[in-house]
Amino acid sequence: MATALRPIGHEDRLSLVEHLDELRTRLMISAAALIVAFSFTFWQNNAILDIVNRPLESTQNLDGKKRSQDPLEQSARFQIRLGEALSATGPALRDVRSSLDGLSRSSRLSPADRASLRAPVARLDEAVRRIEAAAQAVPKNRQRQPVTLGPAEPFTTTISLALYAALLLVLPLVLYQAYAFVLPAFSPAERRAALPLMAMVPVLFVAGVLFGYFVVLPRAIGFLQNFNDDSFDILLQARDYYRFAILFMGAIGLMFQIPVGVLAITRLGIVTPRQLRQNRGYVILGIAVLAAVATPTPDPVTMTLAMGPLILLFELSILLASWIDRRSRAADAEAEEIAAAEARLDQEEDDPDAV
Repeated sequence: MATALRPIGHEDRLSLVEHLDELRTRLMISAAALIVAFSFTFWQNNAILDIVNRPLESTQNLDGKKRSQDPLEQSARFQIRLGEALSATGPALRDVRSSLDGLSRSSRLSPADRASLRAPVARLDEAVRRIEAAAQAVPKNRQRQPVTLGPAEPFTTTISLALYAALLLVLPLVLYQAYAFVLPAFSPAERRAALPLMAMVPVLFVAGVLFGYFVVLPRAIGFLQNFNDDSFDILLQARDYYRFAILFMGAIGLMFQIPVGVLAITRLGIVTPRQLRQNRGYVILGIAVLAAVATPTPDPVTMTLAMGPLILLFELSILLASWIDRRSRAADAEAEEIAAAEARLDQEEDDPDAV
């Protein structure tokens, strides 16, 4: 168990059985962490469902600012306006009832006229009561919710969503366990180069998921749900929506790994930062293709929102790779100077008269 809590040293020598035992231990730790995280996410499944459903709010046009042709949204908008009308009608009828009641008590009217006014007052009381009850019965929850089509789908969909959220939570620990398992194969110099890359992976992935959730996903859902809405009764199935949202945010998170890829290929000597600068146009074209695949909407604004941070990350990764390359060259030059100085000292010690 102790070997799974810390990486094994490069100089340590383990047998095949010991390597398999270490792998099993790390897998057990990752599985245990996933179970704990899944228990938490399933316990908080209502909060997670609310978070994932929130981008659907941008797909509704119930305020009348954008006239949606979706029949279901038109019905919902009619219910809202009807509820507002009923809420305003109740107090108005109550005022009319009070006026008639006061008039029926006036001494200026004959007893027959006062008696004839009592029946409308009674009917107005009943009407006010029913109108106020109807206004109170207007649905308060006006947000669009995904629909389920099977008896077990609410349970299975909740389980799947909680599992996805748990995987996201334990991702840093899983990456550390994988890193610690392969670390002994690297020399100390290679380890210093690999450590920043491994540390950037979970940070960039989480940043990509957050960017996709807050910026790109609401716009993509809004475009897709309101596309040709005059031709469909648009109902959103929960299973399909959650799968789309998770894969969408996961794709954005993976696309945010561009700096890791750039640093990896430059550190391995496949390309140089200068070559990346010279071929910047091809890279931007590739980023546009990736953004088009990850954001399956013909909306140019959504695609631009996805491309912007990726191009920025690419430019920053070039700067970081150039800085690391300069430092590596300076360190190599310094090491060569030290080696040359040590060689001269050794030569002077061997042949003092050579000076």
